[in-house]
Amino acid sequence: MEADYVIVGAGSAGCAMAYRLAEAGKSVLVIEHGGTDAGPFIQMPGALSYPMNMKRYDWGYQSEPEPQLGGRRLACPRGKVIGGSSSINGMVYVRGHARDFDHWRDQGADGWGYADVLPYFKRMENWSDAGHGGDRDWRGKDGPLHVTRGTMSNPLTRAFIEAGGQAGYQLTSDYNGEQQEGFGPFEMTVKDGQRWSAAKAYLRPALQHENCDLVRGLVQRVVIEEGRAVGVEMLRKGQREVVRARAEVILAASSINSPKLLMLSGIGPAAHLADHGIDVVADRPGVGGNLQDHLEVYIQMAASQPVTLFKYWNLPGKAWVGAQWLLGKRGPGASNQFESCGFIRSDAGVDYPDIQFHFLPIAVRYDGKAAAEGHGFQAHVGPMRSASRGRISLRSADPGDDPVIRFNYMSQDSDWRDFRKCIRLTREIFAQEAFAPYRRHEIQPGADVQSDDQLDSFIREHAESAYHPCGTCRMGRRDDPDAVVDSTARVIGVDGLRVADSSIFPRITNGNLNAPSIMVGEKAADHVLGRSPLPSDNAQPWMHPDWQTAQR
Repeated sequence: MEADYVIVGAGSAGCAMAYRLAEAGKSVLVIEHGGTDAGPFIQMPGALSYPMNMKRYDWGYQSEPEPQLGGRRLACPRGKVIGGSSSINGMVYVRGHARDFDHWRDQGADGWGYADVLPYFKRMENWSDAGHGGDRDWRGKDGPLHVTRGTMSNPLTRAFIEAGGQAGYQLTSDYNGEQQEGFGPFEMTVKDGQRWSAAKAYLRPALQHENCDLVRGLVQRVVIEEGRAVGVEMLRKGQREVVRARAEVILAASSINSPKLLMLSGIGPAAHLADHGIDVVADRPGVGGNLQDHLEVYIQMAASQPVTLFKYWNLPGKAWVGAQWLLGKRGPGASNQFESCGFIRSDAGVDYPDIQFHFLPIAVRYDGKAAAEGHGFQAHVGPMRSASRGRISLRSADPGDDPVIRFNYMSQDSDWRDFRKCIRLTREIFAQEAFAPYRRHEIQPGADVQSDDQLDSFIREHAESAYHPCGTCRMGRRDDPDAVVDSTARVIGVDGLRVADSSIFPRITNGNLNAPSIMVGEKAADHVLGRSPLPSDNAQPWMHPDWQTAQR
């Protein structure tokens, strides 16, 4: 088996690359360990808590015990299925703030500033304002990825936006457009009531081309001959096979598995590789480092009226939701239920939002367990730009062993200060007049949890990952010893090898990671093809005029 390009991983970025390379007439072979994405648990947006808790679809990774979180091991789901994590995620669509990408550029990812990436966000989007406002000029209309909004029929969803305005924050009609800062409607990768993953948007159309193929297998390492990647070794049906790449090997295996594969192939911190008896091909100390994530807590309120989704949290209710969805792709199952959100700044002097809210009209955990209180609602909240950094490292030289995942959460004093502020600001929003008809009392953390020490204990016990790991093969300049790939996604020190997924982010973006991961695949495909990047778009994003002196 051989192709011009061998792509490891049929996830968000890998699917986008397969589509663009196949469209350009290149022969492409995509290798994916996971199986089919068919079935209602993946396709029904309202069932999102199921696939990420199913061994069939998830690699099932866990962090090492986290010292600052009482030694807890946190779940780190990654999609092991066609479409990768875009098939098991919450379907929330956030590009990130313009300043995120300008920071990438300033850190050495030349050509990845906001003006450079905005045209790629537009190219990938199929966005319809459908009468609900939004910034037409900032959005893409005919790309492969469908982006929609929920109906916001639940009064709590609307109350959250109203409460943000009452608390003195901006309102925004389109946080993916000119103005991210403020409260407004959330967007999701859903089309006609069904999950619109990277597999549907990109991989299936790519596979219509005769020059694109998908093969099931578990890649063990990149085959490198005389300093050049010439293929990969994979395990398929118990047999080892080498798949040859005539032009390049592209790793798009996730921020957990891409650095693992580089290290298994001899690319990484030399001493760490030597410890595991792996011959060093390229000493790149940055491989596996710079690991970042978003951590969040759920602020939960008991509701005084039975208007929440809890009314469906029983067998007949779930059956009714399922039937409505199966028969007409309608009802609560047709939405991920994240339909309103907020992006705010934690303090005066912070130039762009560093706190994100996901609002949900039910009090429930990510694993699908509802609050004992019954009817309730919640906001997921956490700081967007933690200073803490972790690392992915090898457990052994055996490709079958899970890597060691150390996030090092909450290891900076600023993390604790930021998190306390997040909780207090959320409480203030829930205390606004808009919630007066629905608000009973605070379930979590609870009204008696007020002091810094009490809040710290709550955070230590209850903070959960938002499942946004990234940064472990950081993009930077070739003379930067900690950079792993250059600004065309080429691995520094090895020819014929690229990495294109969320692992190349220099710093985590402000929001959920699926949109920027797909954008990376779109833009990297042009670099692979040797095309001139799309022309820059110098549209100026909105910045709060008083950001230096005002928090809102």
